[in-house]
Amino acid sequence: MRRCFLYRIDAPVTQTRTSRTTRVSRLLRGGVEGNERLTGTSALLLLVLLAVEGATIPFVRQQLTLHIFLGLLLIPPVLLKLGSTGWRFARYYLRDAAYVRRGPPHAFLRLVVAPLTVASTAALFATGVALVIVQPQQGLIVGLHKASFVVWFGAMGVHVLAHVLKVPRLARADYVGASEGVWLRQFAIAAALVAGVIVAIAALPAAHDWAHWAALHHHEDH
Repeated sequence: MRRCFLYRIDAPVTQTRTSRTTRVSRLLRGGVEGNERLTGTSALLLLVLLAVEGATIPFVRQQLTLHIFLGLLLIPPVLLKLGSTGWRFARYYLRDAAYVRRGPPHAFLRLVVAPLTVASTAALFATGVALVIVQPQQGLIVGLHKASFVVWFGAMGVHVLAHVLKVPRLARADYVGASEGVWLRQFAIAAALVAGVIVAIAALPAAHDWAHWAALHHHEDH
């Protein structure tokens, strides 16, 4: 009788804990829709930052400090975007039912554009960071940085054109109504932006060295 009584007491507690764990898990993940909203919001943030960064390119000698600052600020948001898309990729190929039902992107985007975008993004930012670390100079790394930008610009252009129309809707969804995991997604976006600012500020001395070097060589060329 006592054992039966204990079982009856423990059963609801166990069910409550399981239910609570399930709710927390769903809150943190947000499912397929949560993943798409995080991807959309991070994409919108990147589009704005990349537009500002792109505006410095025609005047890069005069705006080199700002160019380097924005380039480093972009790294955490880029990693967040790659993480959210990588999560969808992994869940789909691991045969998660919800992601399988949503389906993969178009084959051309998945098999050609996405690998080029990821590889060129990695090369672009890796060479950019390498340039900040080394002493200001012309050389192989500068050439690789410029070459990776050309590839990245083409791949990213196709990627943006394929997804740009749905980005505002996905980004707006988390700010016009409550949904599972919304607070965590908003925190991830804010944390990526703050981390980027911290990294960029920490690298300001190196950016100033590059700007000084570029100014000297500009005067020597003239």
